[in-house]
Amino acid sequence: MTTLDSPHAADLPSVLVFDVNETLLDIESLGPHFERMFGDAGVLRTWFGELVTYSMTLTLSGYYADFSTLGGAVLQMVATIRGAVVTDDDLQSFAEGMRTMPAHPDAAAGLARLQADGYRLVTLTNSPHRPNVPSPLENAGLGDFFEHQFTVDTLGVFKPSIHLYRRVAAQVGVDVSGCMMVAAHTWDTIGAQGAGMRSALITRPGNAPLVAPGVPQPTVIASDVVDLAKVLAAL
Repeated sequence: MTTLDSPHAADLPSVLVFDVNETLLDIESLGPHFERMFGDAGVLRTWFGELVTYSMTLTLSGYYADFSTLGGAVLQMVATIRGAVVTDDDLQSFAEGMRTMPAHPDAAAGLARLQADGYRLVTLTNSPHRPNVPSPLENAGLGDFFEHQFTVDTLGVFKPSIHLYRRVAAQVGVDVSGCMMVAAHTWDTIGAQGAGMRSALITRPGNAPLVAPGVPQPTVIASDVVDLAKVLAAL
């Protein structure tokens, strides 16, 4: 575990705002879909990177398509580039896989400890919520830990738009400085810090801080959610 700017206990946030995909849910569970469609489970990371890139592109350009729709479109784009064929059945199976990703093994235990330590827990995800359909978080058995699940659909822009983080703070009735964004992605923690939140980077495999002049560093770094609870308790 690593702490960076060493906040004092009195300065700790009251609300922890969790990212969902990869931070709490294991996107590696989608690997078999890519193995079947492309013959290479590693294409998952190419697809996910392109999905994040094009979500940001749409926001910066003033356009919007929900994350699930965009995810399918990017999958088709990657298939075209690689000369692969993705069928309607593939897309349907993949969409179901995105809705039913399992939680990381540390997620429930870490969230339970944070909740017991008195933190308010909410989520902010790029993924849309469908009316009368359980969210991926609920399907993974984590829904009850959170007082609210926020989605970018509300504003029609994707993270890391600073407007999303500020809206979450307003909706939970806390100053933005009283919130900490918890995410496995540095682009998410940078967006939150640009909005005035603190941040915690969860260094899931394949993720690391971006160390460069002018780039804000996460308030804390932890290896998983249990480790995060330990870091915050130590402060």
